[in-house]
Amino acid sequence: MRKTAFMRGLALTGSMAILLGACSTAPEKGEESPSADAKSYTTREVTDGTTAITIIENPGDGKTLSMVKDSAFGIIEETVDGSKLAFKDMNSNGKLDTWEDWRKTAEERAADLAPQLSVDQISGMMLFSGHERAPGDGLTDAQKEYLSDSHLRNVLYAGGNDLEPVVVWTNQMQAFAETLATADNPYIPVNFSSDPRSDAKDSYAGAEGGLSQWPALLGLAATFNPDTVEEFGKVASDEYRAMGLANALSPQIDLATDPRWVRLTGTLGENADMAAEMAKAYVDGFQTTYDAEGNPVGWGDGSITTVIKHFPGDGSGEGGREAHTNAGKYALVSEDTKAEQLKPFTEALQSGGLMTSYSIILDKEGKPAYGNDRGSAYDKARVDILREANNYDGVIVTDWGITSGGSSDPEAFFGMPWGVDELTVDERHFEVLKTGIDQFGGNNDIKPIQAAFKMWEDAHAAGELEQDAASRWADSGRRILTNIFRVGLYENAYQDLDASKAVAGSADYVAAGYKAQQESVVTLKRGENAPTGEVDPAEYKNMKVYIPRSFDTGHTGIFGPGAYTEGETINIEAAKQYFGEVVTDEAEMDKDDKVVKYTAPDLSDVDMVLVGMNNPNNGDPFTGAGWNQEDNTFYPLSLQYREYTADGKNVRKTSIAGDKLENGKQENRSYFGKSSKISNESQLDAFERAVKAIEKSGKDIPVVTLLSLSSGAVIPAEFEADSDAIVLGMGVSYNALLDVALGLTESTGRLPITLPKNMDTVEASAEDVPGDTDPYKDSAGNEYTFGFGLDRNGQPIK
Repeated sequence: MRKTAFMRGLALTGSMAILLGACSTAPEKGEESPSADAKSYTTREVTDGTTAITIIENPGDGKTLSMVKDSAFGIIEETVDGSKLAFKDMNSNGKLDTWEDWRKTAEERAADLAPQLSVDQISGMMLFSGHERAPGDGLTDAQKEYLSDSHLRNVLYAGGNDLEPVVVWTNQMQAFAETLATADNPYIPVNFSSDPRSDAKDSYAGAEGGLSQWPALLGLAATFNPDTVEEFGKVASDEYRAMGLANALSPQIDLATDPRWVRLTGTLGENADMAAEMAKAYVDGFQTTYDAEGNPVGWGDGSITTVIKHFPGDGSGEGGREAHTNAGKYALVSEDTKAEQLKPFTEALQSGGLMTSYSIILDKEGKPAYGNDRGSAYDKARVDILREANNYDGVIVTDWGITSGGSSDPEAFFGMPWGVDELTVDERHFEVLKTGIDQFGGNNDIKPIQAAFKMWEDAHAAGELEQDAASRWADSGRRILTNIFRVGLYENAYQDLDASKAVAGSADYVAAGYKAQQESVVTLKRGENAPTGEVDPAEYKNMKVYIPRSFDTGHTGIFGPGAYTEGETINIEAAKQYFGEVVTDEAEMDKDDKVVKYTAPDLSDVDMVLVGMNNPNNGDPFTGAGWNQEDNTFYPLSLQYREYTADGKNVRKTSIAGDKLENGKQENRSYFGKSSKISNESQLDAFERAVKAIEKSGKDIPVVTLLSLSSGAVIPAEFEADSDAIVLGMGVSYNALLDVALGLTESTGRLPITLPKNMDTVEASAEDVPGDTDPYKDSAGNEYTFGFGLDRNGQPIK
């Protein structure tokens, strides 16, 4: 794997040019750089078409430096063992300060610089922006404002993977931040972050674009191979750095203890031991820099800081509901399962960052499971597990929006101030900082942190807080700066567009991602009538296949009405790469282009039926799945396509958790007697339509089901018996599913979660206990439990 320091950022291949910054120990502007021999640094210039950048390459193992053309920064030279080294004079004082010396450790440099920063600068570093995108025509006024007035330096990039506009934008923002440095406000580069963006399917950044494509995290877990997870980290971090990103808001390592949770596919599965091992591999893969010979050297400009999330685990919402909305703000954890829920986090604390969860976490009696009945960011007892019990000195950031919304902030677009609704926005920031947290996710405005500083000063003066405000702010400043120094942003914050193009989406990275996709696919069923690897791929080109169509009505959420989608259940273009002819249904549409009726074609000359199915769609984290906001009632999340009414003996008639009402009673969040709201039931219709069309043809046509999990699990009972083969993918492409389904590649994936046999066992299970549902048992006698999978010949993988 190529993840080496010389591949990063502005790695140099050129020689001498003109130095454009000057100080008392460097050449004046316009003079040639020192001689381009092995003993001296060299310079050159590059441009992305918008920003002109000067690059300085030090000899030997010296760091590569970069700054904008005509930068105010000068160069300080030092001769060591006959080699002339260059350092950036970032405060223009003509001497080499500890924080400017790339030979010092990140910890030494951060400790030197943090006390020199103003309170406002540290307050700005405590901000972590909302979702930002490259505007395409320069920085926006809002972006300039939060960089200058609010001193914000942590930016969450949430746009697509098209490389060039991202590199141009990140370089522009770095250049603007460089101009803001003064003697009174020392330089702080921008630290760009991203949520996961490498999934081959269902990535919020979109599968299309210039990066290699890999399985979702649950798919990586399905490989049962930590080396594959680490390899992904190495590749993805190379591609992130090529875009200008240096921080990953991942991995999500909440245990998948409830199969209904809509963020299930973002986890590493239900088994704490495996999740912990893979979490560590993921962090190591992202954070480790390698030298030119491929040897690991620890932190460096080949590193991406990871942010493990969502501490102490957010996958056990009551009823399987999700904590992004009021629907799932209460999670349940018993004393017996705390250690298991925490294990992936405590085993991966080499991570430079960590994100807290949204939830109010209660025990099975409805009492606080940790310190209080607020969200995790407001509970010092939870943070103390990290800071005190585990000596964690990394950066802790809240999840996005926990200080906004509620009765005291009614104009906010969204907010998750669970348990602190009565507090003002300023007070919420103060309470979070008292727990030991460093950063506020989704906040671009410095004013609440400035207000919190004043509150801290007053509380300290009154004897309520032992530590003074300045030293408390300095603690966070040091931790945040340490991560920025670790990944080399103070030396080389810019990207050479041509070099980036050579890295992102390179052929070997694309091949590695596709291989991981194939290895993650789980074969659940392979009957006698199923395709086998004995068929020559060329024979498939002579076959005609039928792929039915279906629709999904979508779910209304905070971003607007649900989107109606319709089309073939498997991408036609992908299928045509394997088969000679593909046919599908005729559709009768109404005036709104919504389906009235599907009609299957005549299958008398069809060789195979392919049906694509996603898991039953309950909605996403922003749709309030399980909650009727209009009347504040609740309904069940379901793992079956047909309507499910929650009236069984195992359904709670009184919820464990609930808000305190004005009459002093507790709200009942039970959904007993209510029915599910699945938006893609049409997929089961499509499957059944295909089965009927086969019966009508009088032929024994094999049915191959390509099942994809994108949110939550599935109960296979509704389609398994009539399927000759079932393959399961988690965030993979249709090509990878077809490769395994057709036996064109070996089948090695195994279930990282248990697939339940029915909703009754789901209702009987505990939200915080992994694998405690009765597994589905198929017509061949196989149980779909954790670790199950079949090989290409239909035999269980040992």
